[in-house]
Amino acid sequence: MNISRLKALLGATALTIVAAGAAQAGGFSRGTADTDILFEQGNFNLRTSVVVVKPHREFTVNGYADGTRYNFADTYVVPSAAVKFKFFDQLSCAGTVSQPYGGGVTYRFPGNGTLAKLEEDFTVTEYGATCAFKYELGKGSLSFLGGLFVENVDYTLLGGSGTVSVKLKDNDIGWRAGLAYEIPEIALRAQLMYRSGTDVAAEGTTNGAPVAQGFAELPQSVELKVQSGIAPGWLAYGSVKWTDWSVNERLLLVLNKFNPGPTTRVNTYNWQDGWTVTGGIGHAFTDAISGTVFATWDRGVGTGWDLQSDTYTVGAGVSMKDKIGGELRAGLGLSYLTAATEDKYSLAVPANNPAFGFNRAVGNDWSVAVSAGYSVKW
Repeated sequence: MNISRLKALLGATALTIVAAGAAQAGGFSRGTADTDILFEQGNFNLRTSVVVVKPHREFTVNGYADGTRYNFADTYVVPSAAVKFKFFDQLSCAGTVSQPYGGGVTYRFPGNGTLAKLEEDFTVTEYGATCAFKYELGKGSLSFLGGLFVENVDYTLLGGSGTVSVKLKDNDIGWRAGLAYEIPEIALRAQLMYRSGTDVAAEGTTNGAPVAQGFAELPQSVELKVQSGIAPGWLAYGSVKWTDWSVNERLLLVLNKFNPGPTTRVNTYNWQDGWTVTGGIGHAFTDAISGTVFATWDRGVGTGWDLQSDTYTVGAGVSMKDKIGGELRAGLGLSYLTAATEDKYSLAVPANNPAFGFNRAVGNDWSVAVSAGYSVKW
């Protein structure tokens, strides 16, 4: 088996899986911290990537003023960066920057949804540090993984007719831990990683005054990833990820909190847990050029309170080594977003409870993700 060729294509598989996950994954999932850099050869490694995702979502049923047949899903960008230092043969540590969660919508007219929204956007940026301690075991090695991360949350809401403008910020600390076993001879690696959940208790402003709060929970997750050489120059890989989206029951906004009667607004989710399954094949065409194809299924987390549905993604990626020791990677993912219908709301907005709005529906739609990245090692 040509191990050098197998190792050459690992960067391409990592990048394109990121593209697949970013192309409208379940819940608010976007990207993943690049802790796989801990397994790269070299004393110092630097890897960067960016994914641009253009989803298309149209209402087929919508009782609000903006109506149907326009794309309300915002295009977004998911950056990622990682740097690894090998202190000695048994210990390596990596610093990572990623955007694990996010969401953004822009409606055609004000007043859509239970928060009377015109625009809504939030991003979660993660800054992490993870280490791997390697222990030789049998034909391979067992690695113990662990680290901490800080999440920065930014949330903005623009309400109908300019009646409310909310800006919130928060940060929280989480941790990750896992195990990995490798047999380099056959390019085998099996890795199990746990990532803790975090709580959002954001503070900010309503219409410029510092009187707003927001409360929500972000999920824990467990991911199993396996890869192995299957023939000279060929690699198979796959992953299964469980995400505890059922903790995300609602986003509670408390506006004008210092008033005798503060205003409370709620985004209701009541999601079920998410499952994401990915499988792919990589091939080294030469010592410098490798490619991969993959497919992903992501179970929709919606339970009738919103429009989160199953997603199916196919994609491809390429990895090209240059003459100065770097590696250029690019990927493309195409996602099929299945139809979804809300069934927990009213056919008309009750006059005594304007926060309990119309049921909406979306049809089958598409999302496109393109990615590019570069890595170097010494």
